[in-house]
Amino acid sequence: MIRRRILVAVLVFFAILGCFPIFFLLMSSIASGGELRQTLMPMFAEETDSYVWFSLIPSHPTLQHYVRVLLDSPEFFVTFWNSVRITVVILALQLVVGVPAAWGFARYDFPFRKTLFTVYIILMMMPFQVTMLSNYLVLDRLQLLDTLWAVSLPAGFSTFPIIIMYRFFRGIPEEVTDAAKIDGAGKMRLFYHIALPIGSSGIIAVLVLGFLESWNLIEQPLTFLSDRTLWPLSMYLPTITPDTAGMIFAASVIGMIPAVLVFLAGQDYLEKGIMAVAIKE
Repeated sequence: MIRRRILVAVLVFFAILGCFPIFFLLMSSIASGGELRQTLMPMFAEETDSYVWFSLIPSHPTLQHYVRVLLDSPEFFVTFWNSVRITVVILALQLVVGVPAAWGFARYDFPFRKTLFTVYIILMMMPFQVTMLSNYLVLDRLQLLDTLWAVSLPAGFSTFPIIIMYRFFRGIPEEVTDAAKIDGAGKMRLFYHIALPIGSSGIIAVLVLGFLESWNLIEQPLTFLSDRTLWPLSMYLPTITPDTAGMIFAASVIGMIPAVLVFLAGQDYLEKGIMAVAIKE
C-alpha cells in the first residue's frame, strides 16, 4: 500500500511537471507587458548574470494581449489561415493516397509487395533532415518553392498514415470480405462498403495524428518558404521579442485551441492508432 502511494505521488509530480509549460503559457498570456519585459529580459540581454524568473500568478493580470492579437494583428490571421490551408491539403492527400494504398497492401498480393512495404517502413522511420535536400531539389525543379504546396505535397505523401491504416485493414476478418464477394461485390464495392466503414477508426486516427503533426510543422516551412506571408502559425510564434512577448503568448494559446479540441475529440481513435502500429503481425 505504501509503495502504491509513493508510486502515485511520483506520477502526480511528473504529471504536474509536464503540465508546467502549459501553465506558464497561460499565465504569461495574461501578464502585463511591463511584468513580461522584466521577467524575460535576461533572455534577450547579450551579457547578464541574472536568470529568467517566473511568478506563478501575474501581479497585474490583463487581457490586452488577446485584444491586440485578435483586433490589431492581421499577420496573425494570415499565418493562422496558412496553417489551416496547409493542414487541410495534407490531410486530404493522406486520405486520397494513403487509404487506397493501405487497402492494397493489406488485401492484395502483387509482386514485391513485402519488399515495397518494407521500403515504406524505412521511409517512415527516416527523419525530415535525411530527405530534406532531395525534397528541396524536386520542389525546385517543379517550381513549387515558396508556395504552400512545397509544404503540403511531401507531407501529404507520407508513409506513416499507410502503416496505421494497413493494421486496421488487416484486422478485417476474411469471412467478411469473402461473404461480400459471394454476394457479387467487386473490388470497388469491397473498398467502399467494407474497407471504409470497418476501417473508419483507423482513418480517424490518421486524421487526428496528421492534424497534430501538420498544425505544428516548423522545419518544412523554414526550409521551403522564404516568403514570410506564406508562413504558418508555427513560424509566427517563435518570433518573440520583449515588446511582443505578450502577443506571442496569447497567440500561442489561441493556436493551441484547435489542436487540443482535435485531440480531445479523437483521443480514443488516437489510442487505437498507436496500439495498431505497435502490434506485430
